Amino acid sequence: MRIAIASGKGGTGKTTVSVNLARTMGVPVQLLDCDVEEPNTHLFLKGDKVKEEIVTIPIPQVHEALCDGCGECSKFCEYHAIVTFGTAPLIFPEMCHSCGGCTRVCPKKAITEVGRRIGVVETMMSESITLIGGRLDVGVAMAPPLIRAVKERLQKDIPAILDAPPGTSCPVIAAIRDTDLVLLVTEPTPFGLNDLSLAVDMVRELKIPFGVIVNRMGSGDDRVHIYCQKEAIPLLLEIPDDRKIAESYSRGILMVDALPEYREFFESLMEKITKLGKKGRT
Repeated sequence: MRIAIASGKGGTGKTTVSVNLARTMGVPVQLLDCDVEEPNTHLFLKGDKVKEEIVTIPIPQVHEALCDGCGECSKFCEYHAIVTFGTAPLIFPEMCHSCGGCTRVCPKKAITEVGRRIGVVETMMSESITLIGGRLDVGVAMAPPLIRAVKERLQKDIPAILDAPPGTSCPVIAAIRDTDLVLLVTEPTPFGLNDLSLAVDMVRELKIPFGVIVNRMGSGDDRVHIYCQKEAIPLLLEIPDDRKIAESYSRGILMVDALPEYREFFESLMEKITKLGKKGRT
């Protein structure tokens, strides 16, 4: 089963849920940190890095001796990553989406592709957890290709938890697409509800079963609960607004390790996830 942990905004507790759920499962599990612009799951897991792989994407390279400046490549590219003014094209690698179209439409076959580094994928072992995380290079504009590279390392015969980026933009879609279930983490505040509603619309558009987790319960009001009841959204877990949780988090210690009384919270969550996943497949 592939479970994505997402949220409409940052700071709601996605990583808290992801790492503690992975620890509670008690079986070999893959934890994929798909928040490649700011990965942080490794801060809570002790272990050894076993692999680091450089990830590249193909971008065009023009052979000027063959190019006649016809401009067909520039006309084709919707992202203006390759531009010509009757001369050899100018290439803007940071705007290229690596579709390969310019190489196909070039009548002179003057365009080939070369690899451009965008980041790395790191693999770490921490007891029964295999952590696979992406780290986007500074200055790289597009995260989805690296997120897809992280997901390509996923083993289908082992349960997986995907810690998605915050928000509802392209990186989130790349992370949660093709998962079996999405857990939307929110907080009981007006901002939390606003961004939760956006995330709900996103997941419904993708037709993925989902449920909601309310973090820092007790710090706000009941508007998130009213919304979930009105929209018939399953409320899977409430995590209290407990200072001890914040203190353990600030020290990089898992909640279920520092505060064993919360382990049953995630054990019950796993039971609900299993039932919701089965319901979604029927």
